[in-house]
Amino acid sequence: MTINRVEGLIPHRNRMRLVNEIVVVDEKKAVTVSTVTEDWPMVEAGSANCLVLVELVAQTAGVCLGWRERQKTDDDLEGTGWIVGVKEAVFHCNELPLNSRITTESRRVFQMEFYSEIEGTTRMGDEILAEIKLQGVQSGSNEQQEMEL
Repeated sequence: MTINRVEGLIPHRNRMRLVNEIVVVDEKKAVTVSTVTEDWPMVEAGSANCLVLVELVAQTAGVCLGWRERQKTDDDLEGTGWIVGVKEAVFHCNELPLNSRITTESRRVFQMEFYSEIEGTTRMGDEILAEIKLQGVQSGSNEQQEMEL
């Protein structure tokens, strides 16, 4: 899939879109590839802070969730997003050198209505960089807006 296809699945643009390429996507998981550039947030002195890996896992999960929604309609996913919290994060590195190629896998391990739990792993080659668990609540859905009224 091309970058334009990535942008059709997640709302991130410009410096905040970290995912460059979608390798695999289905209703339960996504695998993406990203390259660390100087345009990324949290880059200083030739490397990115490893905390940005949380955002990579979240965006990769967004690819999966966006793909699932796109199966229902061909329209862009305007107005649908997720409020995400970090449940657990284990980092095996401190920084990410510029031009590093990172593979991220995010899997939906639990879902109930507008709530999901996601587990993600980031790697550089065979080296695990981080293992991250996220909790997400969907915002912007018509059903949720009706419940709030």
